[in-house]
Amino acid sequence: MLSTTTRTRAPTASRQTAQLAKAAITSANASSSPQLAGLRLRLAATPYCCHGCRSFSTTPVSRLRDFFPAKDTHLIQTTPAAWPHPGYSYEEMTAVVPAHRKPRTFGDWLAWKTVRFARYWMDKATGMDRQQQVDKSHPTTAVEAEKPLTEAQWLIRFVFLESIAGVPGMVGGMLRHLGSLRRMKRDNGWIETLLEESYNERMHLLTFMKMCEPGWFMKLMIIGAQGVFFNGMFLMYLANPKIVHRFVGYLEEEAVHTYTRSIKEIEDGHLPRWADPKFRIPDIAIQYWRMPEGHQTMKDLLLYIRADEAGHRGVNHTFGNLNQKEDPNPFVSKFKDHKEAPNPSLKPAGFERDEVV
Repeated sequence: MLSTTTRTRAPTASRQTAQLAKAAITSANASSSPQLAGLRLRLAATPYCCHGCRSFSTTPVSRLRDFFPAKDTHLIQTTPAAWPHPGYSYEEMTAVVPAHRKPRTFGDWLAWKTVRFARYWMDKATGMDRQQQVDKSHPTTAVEAEKPLTEAQWLIRFVFLESIAGVPGMVGGMLRHLGSLRRMKRDNGWIETLLEESYNERMHLLTFMKMCEPGWFMKLMIIGAQGVFFNGMFLMYLANPKIVHRFVGYLEEEAVHTYTRSIKEIEDGHLPRWADPKFRIPDIAIQYWRMPEGHQTMKDLLLYIRADEAGHRGVNHTFGNLNQKEDPNPFVSKFKDHKEAPNPSLKPAGFERDEVV
């Protein structure tokens, strides 16, 4: 990996003098390497988390760095994704809409209220004021607000949301894997789908981490939230996995709503940095989603991520309708009479059991 950063050691000079010298050397290098300088300037120009409220980032612009640089070895060139992304057409991505499955049982109601409770505190923690909130009577479908969010606020929400969203699939896949070993029976396709969901959510997080570096406060929030969330998911999945899948379905409704609203604010011109055609999204996103030339804007990135969340929404609402121990996973199964496997993105409320089993 090439770098334009030059370290200047000045043991007898003041810290300020050393920083000025470093800046001067960097500027000189930039004039001789325009492409790398452009990359560096892009990183310096887009650390939106660095200006977030409540110390969500304590990293100044001059110290922004690659948060997880690729490991350079003398033999390995690159490591591809373990689960290649299936890809979407533009029509499939734009067809995704916010939706809500109304609770029908006490378990549904409990899952829905838990998500609403978490959403309330997330809004508080990320500094969303009342003017930035949508109609509370339609919290997962309304996308209009009196005041838009900033790029910094959106990135804070994206990072926090994705750091949590990657937990349930791993917990469910792990427990079903262990259950399959104990019972010495097949799992019928659930494990792979749940683990792939978790992997996909982690790729969302890694993409946003290339755009900002969180500070100590947000890192502590994520550590605390993950500790509580993982253990809660673990115990609840042992007790009642159907409620957990319904909870994740409602959580994904929130994710689809979040990305739909951010896309709309880009289209309405409220997020000028992201609407700028010169804005460059991270290479990790282009490679993972195999984004074609001409469709590599921030809006395109959010369309891909929203389509992923719509799929998770349909999958988990469907899983919440199935027999957890006996029913096969309909999304990876071959159907009789050459019937095609169901598309979870097309069914926001999930498929009922008699539709897919």
